[in-house]
Amino acid sequence: MITKRSCRSGKVRVTFAMPAAIWADSIYVVGDFNGWDERATPLRQSESGWMVTVELDAGCAYQYRYLLNGSEWHNDWQADAYAPNQYGGDNSVVITPTFSADAPESPAERVLAFSPPRLWLVPTG
Repeated sequence: MITKRSCRSGKVRVTFAMPAAIWADSIYVVGDFNGWDERATPLRQSESGWMVTVELDAGCAYQYRYLLNGSEWHNDWQADAYAPNQYGGDNSVVITPTFSADAPESPAERVLAFSPPRLWLVPTG
């Protein structure tokens, strides 16, 4: 699951999350935004689930997947879109909005949760 919040100009805070029920020793989010580095962005486990927050450029689409225990690739079934990958599967896609300058001040009002998921295919070439 992904949530988005406005932050400093031109950036969006994106939180990537997986349910607490996921049985894993480690979960990483791997994608365009971290050069597909399998160890760069670990999710932290808490009572409410696994999560990590990163700042991404606004107005962009980023492909990503979750890597569990260093060997199991999983999609985010609540992603904004999906794009075919070179391995015959699909990558999840997060689309970062451009927030207006008069966005609400309360962080709770700035959270955008996207569900149900919509299937968009994003060109990769």
